[in-house]
Amino acid sequence: MATRDSAIARINDYLTSGGFEDELARMVAFDTQSQEPAKRPELRRYLIEEMVPKLAELGFAHRILENPVDAGVPFLLAERIESPDFETVLVYGHGDVIRAQTEQWREGLHPFRLVREGDRLYGRGTADNKGQHCINIAALRTVLAEKGNLGFNCKVIIEMGEECGSPGLGELFEQNGELFHADVLIASDGPRLHPERPTLFMGSRGAINFDLRVDLRGGPHHSGNWGGLLRDPAIVLAHALTSIVDRRGQIQIPEWRPTSLTPAVREALRDCPVGGYDGPAIDPDWGEESLTPSERVFGWNSFAVLAQKSGVPEAPVNAISARANAHCQLRYVVGTDPDDILPALRRHLDRQGFAEVEIIPADRGFFRATRLDPDHPWVARVKESIIATTGKKPAILPNLAGSLPNETFAGILGLPTVWVPHSYPGCSQHAPNEHTLISMTEEALEMMTGLFWDLGETPAAQRAEPALQA
Repeated sequence: MATRDSAIARINDYLTSGGFEDELARMVAFDTQSQEPAKRPELRRYLIEEMVPKLAELGFAHRILENPVDAGVPFLLAERIESPDFETVLVYGHGDVIRAQTEQWREGLHPFRLVREGDRLYGRGTADNKGQHCINIAALRTVLAEKGNLGFNCKVIIEMGEECGSPGLGELFEQNGELFHADVLIASDGPRLHPERPTLFMGSRGAINFDLRVDLRGGPHHSGNWGGLLRDPAIVLAHALTSIVDRRGQIQIPEWRPTSLTPAVREALRDCPVGGYDGPAIDPDWGEESLTPSERVFGWNSFAVLAQKSGVPEAPVNAISARANAHCQLRYVVGTDPDDILPALRRHLDRQGFAEVEIIPADRGFFRATRLDPDHPWVARVKESIIATTGKKPAILPNLAGSLPNETFAGILGLPTVWVPHSYPGCSQHAPNEHTLISMTEEALEMMTGLFWDLGETPAAQRAEPALQA
């Protein structure tokens, strides 16, 4: 007789027999760097050769959807509709990966070859995001193999441009809303709070990137002849940057200080300590002084200078530079007006006497902040299922500290969104030596199998009602 326990035993066999490693190795081998134009053919090949066959085997009808904004970045929609009376769950993943950084991986590793060392599986995409949607599809496969049906309708969308800002995803949803009609998004991306603790988050911080540039003259001039007579653009820019945040990184622009760190959010974050587990040591004297580390990263905004240049750093000469540039980023939470971020910065710089500092918006899209109430009924259903499988109380985060295209699901499709991440903060995503943990994967496979089993068993009277999301 098919039972929840027998389904979990089946998914454990899939892991211990090497099935998960074999499947993930095939997925990792596709060089799907969406930020590299030369790799665009690999994006479509990943969908056609890897994703379509595995979903077709599960009884999913499929279609490749062309991108309305960028023709080189396609989408896959697959759906299994068992009954018009059933709930519909939308599952999301992205098959593209960040730049490979091949030369920076340590000896014995390669971004597009899966390598196992102890509890770790190395390869680009093992954490972000191939390993995560591999887990979720394997869980769907297991439930179907065990009882022959899901007990709910399921739609799967795989996009191939998340690492370059999800171009066209919002437009796709706007033009094809009925195709993606569902009751909830349940997806996996980003890290758990800690590898041993299951985590849920219901939104993400937004992100906006921009350059600050000071361009004072046509070219550099000898520092002996002109030093003390010509303004140094690097120094001007440095002072402009220090007017945005103080020496401990506290934001000085009033419009960039969010209004959404409510007592309820602070109470939720009290149970979510951050730090440790192979990540860098937290600097206790950095960030908003009155906040805890968890509040700083999940409930507040942060400003960072991602790159900065003046002159020729690799071959400096004795000359006053003509220009200086800093590539900057604001990560922001709900409670910040995204349309006023750069105008507020312009007003601030002008007030501080830095009219010569030019603001140049990034030429690629970035994600807006979203947040779903942690008390939402869908959150409760997922949480209860995870507790039943693991015996652990999951961390409930109002939003991810990073950024995801969640606003397209929450805003355009109007879905409650529940994310169940399967990586951890020390996984080196977006860096050399990216990896996932086999021990964490084992729990994730069990957890998602239990969740999909439970969704098909839930009586109609107990199902969550639709609700709006911020």
